[in-house]
Amino acid sequence: MSSEPTLKEIQKEWHGSYRAYAIGFMSSIILTILSFSMVLLKLLEGKALMVVITGLALIQAVFQLRFFLHLGEEPKPKWESLTFYLMLIILLIVAIGSLWIMFDLNDRMMPAMGKEMGHD
Repeated sequence: MSSEPTLKEIQKEWHGSYRAYAIGFMSSIILTILSFSMVLLKLLEGKALMVVITGLALIQAVFQLRFFLHLGEEPKPKWESLTFYLMLIILLIVAIGSLWIMFDLNDRMMPAMGKEMGHD
């Protein structure tokens, strides 16, 4: 007898159940409706609305990573999870670095532009 898993066993291990997909789908629908209704009904405004919608978006992202991409369910070594975390770190470095550079250039360029146009 071979201890190698069959293709069927590997597919079963890496694919979620219908229950997991249904939970992920329903939670995504509910979170999307919540976000949409917050804006449509004007329950919050300004920064509070942005904070709540961002929070709901992050919760939805976690649900999708867990229930659709099955992140964290793989057996050891957890290469998929490690790859995701490395990608997340690189994405944050690029996004935060880009914003930092843009805001810094804005502070440096705007006073000079005002003097060139004759505005004091």
